[in-house]
Amino acid sequence: MKASKIQLTSIEDASRRFDPSYHLSDAIVVKKTIAKSPYPLLKLKEVSSGIFNGGRYKRVYVSNPKHGYKFLSSSDILAADLESVKMVSKRYMGGVKELALEKGWILITRSGTIGKTAFANAKHAQKLASEDVIRLKPNNILRAGAIYAYLASKYGYILLTQGTFGAVIQHIECPFVGEVPIPNFPKTLQESIDLLIQESARLRESAADELEAADKLLKKKAGLRSLTPEDYDYFGQHSATRKPSCFTRKVSEFGSITFNAFNNSERIKAIISSIPESHLTIKDVIENGETFSSTGAPSIEVKPHCGIMLINQKDIFDTIVTGKYISRRGVKTDNLVKYGEVLIASDGTLGENETFCRAIYANEDLEGAFISSHFIRMKSNDKVPAGYLYCWLNSDYGFRLIRRTQAGTKICHPINRMFLDIPVPILAKEDMNKIDRMVRNAHTKRHLANEKELKAIAMVEAEIEKWN
Repeated sequence: MKASKIQLTSIEDASRRFDPSYHLSDAIVVKKTIAKSPYPLLKLKEVSSGIFNGGRYKRVYVSNPKHGYKFLSSSDILAADLESVKMVSKRYMGGVKELALEKGWILITRSGTIGKTAFANAKHAQKLASEDVIRLKPNNILRAGAIYAYLASKYGYILLTQGTFGAVIQHIECPFVGEVPIPNFPKTLQESIDLLIQESARLRESAADELEAADKLLKKKAGLRSLTPEDYDYFGQHSATRKPSCFTRKVSEFGSITFNAFNNSERIKAIISSIPESHLTIKDVIENGETFSSTGAPSIEVKPHCGIMLINQKDIFDTIVTGKYISRRGVKTDNLVKYGEVLIASDGTLGENETFCRAIYANEDLEGAFISSHFIRMKSNDKVPAGYLYCWLNSDYGFRLIRRTQAGTKICHPINRMFLDIPVPILAKEDMNKIDRMVRNAHTKRHLANEKELKAIAMVEAEIEKWN
């Protein structure tokens, strides 16, 4: 239990808040630390030309990209993949100008997961974001990258979350964010930090472009077009003009695996028939013809960087993966992730924007980590390179074919026998190797981007720690 005495002036300074969660938070200590700064202190509202959330507008969600804008929630801004998100109607969506993001802004999660930050790059700038994302538009008083690194540091996070309020769904508000203090760091330090953050953003843009190019190249060489919502069955909102998916099957066609209509979709059957006949199955192209999952291990939590990182489905799709650390004791080394593994999120719900059945390529960030048992894991054999297999399973074709194998009511999972029978198109060896290189290069760029961002944040924290 925490207890303390406060002065009436403290309540006035806190907009007359007198709840203990505010006055007994770690931010009190952090503010005292920041107050020791040898540099002048500014407020965030002084180093920005605007801090706002865009407002709330009626949303009509659509499934066809031609008719919608990509729409980011507060959790979406932290994701590595900014494409698998909801879309709002171009016709009915108001406030497009107010909700649109711009490159170089600093984004702060306002509701639910509070105080997390993202530096908006060109991929954010093509999209809208909800009112649960606070936008900070830096002016030229401080470098944008330096402001971001400060807010993304442990000190910035604590200061941002002090203003949390709400009983059920908690929030922070723009006026509070504007009052957060920030040191006017030396110009040379700001430039060094800003350079790292800007280069990190460029690397992430380049990685996204390269993965998109790999996807297009695979489809071009395989003679496939991009899928539209009319090509597959899915759970969620449908257009009123969409034709129902009705078909008949003979009992002899079902076999012993499933007679669920979704698993036997006529639309998916048409997708499979469009794949070149010279294809193999997942079973043919992975080691031992079998997938595997992590086995359980004692989860004895330890201090960060003192053990092995444990990663779950919620964390692994973020730009910077931050799992919890567990003791090495009892963890088998053959359970640790190897570079080049292909992972599939194997438990979840069937929402169109859920991570269930999404693919992950194990790059340098994941190598040596311990992932939960809620992933299907596989290693490619010599028939296809790992990057190529990932590119196929990460495509719209791969995702729909994996979703087709689902079983369950609330929490679903793929049927293993159906998963192993998913077709994989086989291209000329030089084409598959080229796609593999593109995938590996893109994921290495993501790793380097994370390294640069973490280095910039560490520089801010090291500078602040010098004052104590």
